[in-house]
Amino acid sequence: MKIALLGYGRMGKEIEQIAISRGHEIVIKKDVNDVIDINLADVAIDFSVPSSAFNNIANCIKNNVPVISGTTGWLDKYKDAVALCEEKKGAFIYASNFSLGVNIFFELNKQLAKMMSNLEDYNISMEEIHHTKKLDAPSGTAITLAEGIIDNSSKTMWELDKKTVEHSIPITAKRIPEVPGTHTVWYNSEVDTIEIKHTAHNRKGFALGAVVAAEWILGKTGVFSMKDVLNIR
Repeated sequence: MKIALLGYGRMGKEIEQIAISRGHEIVIKKDVNDVIDINLADVAIDFSVPSSAFNNIANCIKNNVPVISGTTGWLDKYKDAVALCEEKKGAFIYASNFSLGVNIFFELNKQLAKMMSNLEDYNISMEEIHHTKKLDAPSGTAITLAEGIIDNSSKTMWELDKKTVEHSIPITAKRIPEVPGTHTVWYNSEVDTIEIKHTAHNRKGFALGAVVAAEWILGKTGVFSMKDVLNIR
């Protein structure tokens, strides 16, 4: 499989190593302003920057190249990407986190939120910790976790660095050098605390999930998620 890397930062380099180890060829390594011929690739993996992500995705879809995107901070244009993919009959996966473990964590989070939804003595809070070069806060993963709780509880919104209010989920974002990503969800009461936590030890898990998604999407048409890739129901 010939892969275009749209974004060649730390994640791009990690994906390159994983892809080559699985027998694939990297035919494009794109930085922000590079001009490329996307048709050289069978599939594209976008880990760029928020200002470039939508244009990268649109270029792939318009040229019938399946595209995987893990860039966060551009989701105000996500619906436009979906509409374009449907119009052009393309293939597209966006995930806030491609780690296989995190996607299992997303499902555990939803199930716990359902179980806790009628227990009013517990207050929900979240924390995410990432390296200092991460541009957006809270992380896309934290937002996905919050949305999973909102869909399965009486909570209606999340807020960054705010104290707990009745229908809101407070999220604390920290930036510490060399932390790949740690996400924690707490349910606190006067008598005890329930905690679920995912800690990434390195970027290999994110890179592997992105390559697995790229392998999976070949030959398919539509807008998908990691739940489709992992066959999570």
